[in-house]
Amino acid sequence: MNNKSPHLIASFGYALEGIAHAFRTQRNFKVHVGITLAVIIAGVLLGISVEQWAILAMAIALVLQAELVNTALEAIVDHVAPEFHALAKIAKDCAAGAVFVCAVVAVIVGLLILGPKLLALF
Repeated sequence: MNNKSPHLIASFGYALEGIAHAFRTQRNFKVHVGITLAVIIAGVLLGISVEQWAILAMAIALVLQAELVNTALEAIVDHVAPEFHALAKIAKDCAAGAVFVCAVVAVIVGLLILGPKLLALF
């Protein structure tokens, strides 16, 4: 195995390949990206502050990061334990749970930031 680190540009390429793979193969990643786009559009239309953008960006990044780690963990577990194994199930369930926790918190953050502005429209 080559111990030399890949060129910096190559590292970015590998990262983008991982994101593209998740988008192509993971339904939930597509859902999170779709919700992200809706939140961005809502934020632009509602004129949220720079501070609110920063908070939303962190919440969005946390969810997408968790989904990417979940995808990576599932691939590793499937490679190591292609047959059902109770420990493999625990690993996958915990990773999915981590995504769920991040998504719920992101929804709460989104409601706290966008909710009052949306309610003011009615």
